[in-house]
Amino acid sequence: MPRKGMRSICFNPKTPSYSFSRGTDSPSRTSVSMLTPRRSFTETTMDKIIESATLMIMKWDPDSSTVAKVTSLFYENKREAMQFLKCVNDLQKAMHLLVPDEYSTTSTSSSTSSDHEKLVHAQSLMQIAMKRLQKEFYQILSMNRAHLDPESMSTRSSRTSARSSVSDYCDDDGTISLDQHQDDDNTIRVAGDSITEVEEVSSIAMADLRTIADCMISAGYAKECITIYKIIRKSIIDEGIYRLGVERVSSSQINKMDWEVLDHKIKNWLAAVRVSMRTLFAGERILCDHVFVSSDSIRESCFNDISKEGASLLFSFPELVVKSKKSPAEKIFRLLDMYSTIAGNWQEIESIFSFESTSAIRLQAVNSLIKLSDSVRVMIFDFESSIQKDSSKDIVAGGGLHPLTAHTMNYLSLLADYSNILTDISADWPPPSKSTVTESFFDSQIQGDSPATPVITLHVAWLILVLLCKLDGKLKRYKDVSLSYLFLANNLQHVISKVRTSNLHYLLGEEWINKHEAKVKQFAGNYERLAWGHVFKTLPDPNLTVMISPGQAKDYFRNFNSSFEQAYKKQSPCIVPDQKLRDEIKASIARKLVTVYREFYNKHRNTVGETSVGVFVRYAPEDVENYLSDLFFGTASDSSVSTASSASSSRSSSHRRHSRLIA
Repeated sequence: MPRKGMRSICFNPKTPSYSFSRGTDSPSRTSVSMLTPRRSFTETTMDKIIESATLMIMKWDPDSSTVAKVTSLFYENKREAMQFLKCVNDLQKAMHLLVPDEYSTTSTSSSTSSDHEKLVHAQSLMQIAMKRLQKEFYQILSMNRAHLDPESMSTRSSRTSARSSVSDYCDDDGTISLDQHQDDDNTIRVAGDSITEVEEVSSIAMADLRTIADCMISAGYAKECITIYKIIRKSIIDEGIYRLGVERVSSSQINKMDWEVLDHKIKNWLAAVRVSMRTLFAGERILCDHVFVSSDSIRESCFNDISKEGASLLFSFPELVVKSKKSPAEKIFRLLDMYSTIAGNWQEIESIFSFESTSAIRLQAVNSLIKLSDSVRVMIFDFESSIQKDSSKDIVAGGGLHPLTAHTMNYLSLLADYSNILTDISADWPPPSKSTVTESFFDSQIQGDSPATPVITLHVAWLILVLLCKLDGKLKRYKDVSLSYLFLANNLQHVISKVRTSNLHYLLGEEWINKHEAKVKQFAGNYERLAWGHVFKTLPDPNLTVMISPGQAKDYFRNFNSSFEQAYKKQSPCIVPDQKLRDEIKASIARKLVTVYREFYNKHRNTVGETSVGVFVRYAPEDVENYLSDLFFGTASDSSVSTASSASSSRSSSHRRHSRLIA
């Protein structure tokens, strides 16, 4: 066999073992360096190494016996497994010394022939040993799938990882130390440790895989080791991705799906990203780094080949969703969920896929973030357009809450739950444009000139402003001006309530709320003045000291009765959905009406004459107060207040009060 060919079979120039016989020194320096170990490594010692290796390796030759074929060396006898590895390492060193040195001048023909025969025999033994280790490597990976699953790997403690280091098996010079491995139990355990059975088994398996990988790589059999590892571990990643509900789908398939089906797939994807980043890919990276710690290039190649298909499938899904033609209102929240999930796991993504060869995966995740961000921006602008284009002409009965207000504020309050993400997404958005109309409406609440104001805050405030302007345009449909003011008060109060009870509060701030609450009070005051002002005017100013005659008192009572009944009938259909605003309006009306009427009633009730009380004095102050308490629930739209005697009015109860509300 040609010597050049023998060297190419035995040694891999990329492995550390080859550097022992190759350097950059001059030929004379190399000759001296090579002669020294040859003289110290005696013929007898070399023969003993080969003899010992022959006995151990042939004993576990899978083709030599049925027992060796079906039995696992590392499972049956860990101490003998360590001896096996030591024999392989010693044999490899001997093979280096058996290779003839072209600069040596002391070799004889007979010694060269003898060395050649020993080298051929050693190479044969090495091939058998590698076949055995291939089998062991495969068996450990296959039999420990449950114990080497990504979840187990990702939850391993640093203590467990540390005690499974290859240094546990090797002395400082890299040779296998048997003194450290008295038996199988002492191989991995350390005193005082309390670990689960899964942790213990996975630690043992990881340590065994690492020592086998180191041995095979050092011997130039990295390719065989890597091939086995990739096949088994890639199947675990692919199976894990499938079980998480992530499947390969096309754009056409996405477009054909009902929204409910697509929404379900998005939910699966959201969970899949969190699980895969914390367990599936994280665990695989931990295992790969551990097993192939001796070679950065090998562990990078292995992890890339194992993970790239599953990771690409995972991180390309958001782009398919963005491109889909499904555009229900709730789609934006799913897009934000997806953006939040990738952004929230970005540290893990960068850490797990930190290799140069996995940069395409990181780029895919970044591209998905960009696509999601752009789509969210477009949908928010489209939402603004939908508010402006609202063409509903129906009048909201009783000046209540307009559906556009309810829909817009529900949408914005949900958006505010993503305020942190939206702040990030909108950082490079242009601020909203301002017009003369909207600036004059509500004192230009958008402070676009403040650099400290997040862009998303400006956009949210702008959307609310657009809504309020749109509502203002609907006032002309109300023939009753007082009802139009109540409509504005109700809708603005709903806006404020939604802001206060959601994360919109943190976006818009307390000052924004206070300014708009002042507007609500202004609208409510205008409603009160227009709807009840004529009732207030029917009673004399209590601060005046002018004497009132019995005839004048009758006129006051008569005018009050008529005006109050008219106002009550007209305002009965009105509705104020917000309890706080409802109570405030009623309390304000009561302060101005009931208080004055009670004073007038107490002073002049008896002046109209006993026989006329039942005719002119229809309502006791308590009756007026109780009638007012029934307002703004939107009931009794055709009701009016009937006449009643003063005696029955003074004794009225809630039941009697309602019995007098007749058409």
